[in-house]
Amino acid sequence: MSSEEKGNKGDRSSRDECLPDTVGKKADRRVKARQRRDRSVWFGIGMFGMVGWTVALTTLLGILLGIWMDRAWPSRYSWTLTMFILGLISGCMNAWYWIRRESRLEDEEEE
Repeated sequence: MSSEEKGNKGDRSSRDECLPDTVGKKADRRVKARQRRDRSVWFGIGMFGMVGWTVALTTLLGILLGIWMDRAWPSRYSWTLTMFILGLISGCMNAWYWIRRESRLEDEEEE
């Protein structure tokens, strides 16, 4: 058996040892989520809606700003396309921030 195979086997056993802990944590999280009444299915749908609108609105604002800039300052490059990309990136970053924040709050409540 080569040293690489031994190393992979060692990685596998450490993952196998962590598996019960991981499964236990996920099961505890599921039980707590079912016991909580303040966050229902509507909360999850609302979160998806907020994320979607955050990305959509910033993208739309970027496009509108780009169209205005194309008319005000004609250029060889498309301001509309540039602002579309910037709006999309900022919307995705903002959505990521909100999801990460909500995830941290849930983790803090678990502890």
